[in-house]
Amino acid sequence: MRQFISFVQKEFRQIFRDKRTFFILLAIPIVQVLVLGYAITTEVHNARIAVFDPSKDVETQRIKERFQASEYFTVAEELTEPDQINDVFKSGDINMVLVFSEHFARNLVHGGDAAIQLIVDGTDPNQASLLTGYAQGVLASYQLEHLENLHVPFQIGTETRMLYNPQSKSAYNFVPGVLGLVLILICAMMTSIAIVREKEMGTMEILLASPLKPIHIILAKMAPYFAISAMNVTTVLLLATFLMGVPIRGSLCWLIIASALFVVVALSLGLLISTLVDTQMNAMLVSGMGLMLPILLFSGLLFPIESIPDGLRWISNFIPARWYIDIARKIMIEGVGFAYFAKDLAILTLMAVVLLATAMRNFKIRLA
Repeated sequence: MRQFISFVQKEFRQIFRDKRTFFILLAIPIVQVLVLGYAITTEVHNARIAVFDPSKDVETQRIKERFQASEYFTVAEELTEPDQINDVFKSGDINMVLVFSEHFARNLVHGGDAAIQLIVDGTDPNQASLLTGYAQGVLASYQLEHLENLHVPFQIGTETRMLYNPQSKSAYNFVPGVLGLVLILICAMMTSIAIVREKEMGTMEILLASPLKPIHIILAKMAPYFAISAMNVTTVLLLATFLMGVPIRGSLCWLIIASALFVVVALSLGLLISTLVDTQMNAMLVSGMGLMLPILLFSGLLFPIESIPDGLRWISNFIPARWYIDIARKIMIEGVGFAYFAKDLAILTLMAVVLLATAMRNFKIRLA
């Protein structure tokens, strides 16, 4: 028994001496609970909505105030023309548009009924269903309050329209997201492992002794994975189009350019990881497990960015998959032009330059 207790004490002392292991054992669970507890939520808060109100009467104003007071909505814009509805959705700033019928108050008081149309961005069917449910709840509460106060029977008819995805197919949302997840995981993992394998086996110095410059050797190591990723993009797009029925409404050329740029970002990230670790196992853990959770939580793949608390939302700005998934959805589902995803493309370009420059700089230092 004494020997057993001695071994237990030895293990405790060994853990306490290794500060990194001690930190992982105690701090990582706390971080995971805080991040997962706040980030994973099916609710949508402060969804930005626009309003088209040709009536501009007392009743429509009260309903708009009710939506503004709700924790689920923020009235972000007042539209003056019906043609503006498509434009606000293409910009990506609006999640839902509230359209009142003409002479809303008069129809409600004298005719006993009036109509409201809820136009929702159906790119994410789950979010669209939540928003329409919240909106109908706000309208039902307003209607019940008037029935109790005025004792006048009336009904507000609601019509829901799912823009871009009238069938509410989940594949419209997940195919672009899965494409972004697969590309970054495969590219980053394979690149980091391939380069670390050379370093671990001691053959990288032999390669660097060849007549080729170090940057040419590194780019040669990355080239096959770029070609394989191009094949993966082609395969996923073919399956999505012909098997799952996901359309490509926008420019296929721009989608290919964005995919190629994203692959460069992922390969550069894998190269950077290879400069930070020394073994293939560590490279696999960092590039696989270390990247998967942030991508799933903060890229908009599973959960809308708007539903993430403000304190954690800034993390999504540093997730390359977020910007690529946004581009893929805008091109494939919404069919918008270059002006609507130019910002996302510029951010990916900046990430590619920064990651590649940092990785090459670190790689030269470690192999000097």
